[in-house]
Amino acid sequence: MEVEPSRMCELLVDLGDVDVVGVDDVEGEPLRVHVRCRAPRPVCEGCGGVLWSYGERLVELVDLCSYGKPRRLVWHKRVWRCPSGDCEVGCVSEQNAEIAPPREKLTSRAGRWATFQVGRRGRPVTDLVKELECCWHTVNDAVQRWGQALLDADTDRIAKTDALGLDEHLMWRKGRFRNKTWATGIVDVRHGQLLDLVEGRNVEAPTQWLMQQRSEWREQICWVTLDLSATYRRVFDQVLPHAVQVADRFHVIRLANAVVDKTRRRVQNETLGHRGRKNDPLHRVRKLLLLASSRIDNNNYTKLTGLLDAGDPNGEVRDAWRAKEVLQGIYDINDPILAADWLNQLIDDLKDPDLPFELNQLGRTLSRWSPQIINWHIAHITNAASEAANNLIKRVKRVAFGFTNFANYRIRALLYAGKPNWALLNTLTVT
Repeated sequence: MEVEPSRMCELLVDLGDVDVVGVDDVEGEPLRVHVRCRAPRPVCEGCGGVLWSYGERLVELVDLCSYGKPRRLVWHKRVWRCPSGDCEVGCVSEQNAEIAPPREKLTSRAGRWATFQVGRRGRPVTDLVKELECCWHTVNDAVQRWGQALLDADTDRIAKTDALGLDEHLMWRKGRFRNKTWATGIVDVRHGQLLDLVEGRNVEAPTQWLMQQRSEWREQICWVTLDLSATYRRVFDQVLPHAVQVADRFHVIRLANAVVDKTRRRVQNETLGHRGRKNDPLHRVRKLLLLASSRIDNNNYTKLTGLLDAGDPNGEVRDAWRAKEVLQGIYDINDPILAADWLNQLIDDLKDPDLPFELNQLGRTLSRWSPQIINWHIAHITNAASEAANNLIKRVKRVAFGFTNFANYRIRALLYAGKPNWALLNTLTVT
């Protein structure tokens, strides 16, 4: 047990080789702890001579709370001057990365703590501002600085990627007319890890990001997933032509469900002259039409067929429902060759001019994406990890009550959904 008063103060401050000069405890203000480094006299980096003391200046830094009370660390920062008149160095200030990085308003430990709380715990910056009793920009700038340093230091974070996914999400609505601003997430769908965010949902931004990566890294990408987006398909065609493209299963089935719903609404208007109402047969059956047949019991199946007979005189909705069921059944086939035969047969059937135009349109879409749809039977990967990353990003956005600055948005999303190695945070030195 330590009983020497000076040593006890040093242990409580926990900043290494420093002297505790004094403490200011003013009611209604943060506790101010004054420290001075015990570093030896440095030598000049220009001429190599011993520097002379040129006084000291007080630098007040936001520190972690002490026993529930906000604290400030007042660093008596020594200033040194080179005595040589020919040296260009002149005056230099004392630096100690253990206390704080240059031009930082938070101590190093407070900056690391804030980055962990905001990035890993998903806390809003305003919570930390209230706890530390400082400016919002002080905390946010520290999170930006330490968070980017952590992402740069974690070189293994994207090194083992072999399956890539792209997906867009709405960042915010800008201006008086609420114009939508989008962002694209680049995700390792094998490990469920957000690799980066780029602005927009066009071809240029993700293409530029991919081209900035090492060629060896791009060559190891074997699979890419996408949600029937022609834009992202062009990105993969240009940058990763060797990778096998896989159409996301969920989005393919959702496309077929949308065709069923679109056909039902059209038939509803043509037969009854109005939108669906509570007692209309097609309105009553709308949810059953979107269920897989394997999830419909005998009673509901009888209800489904009876209401279709009552509200679908030409059988158009029934044809759309059957096409959806056939498309969904293709994913139950394990053999890629057999699945391709089934899909090609379905595409040929959907070209029948006697079928509703919605089904003809579905057939053309399936024809354009048939190789990507069949590739699912080979890779068995989906874009679900991209959708999961979007959910995590939306949680960060919801906690922060939205973002208008893309740099803040990107760092916060990567720290929360990018799975950085948090063990590296305490080993970093920010310059």
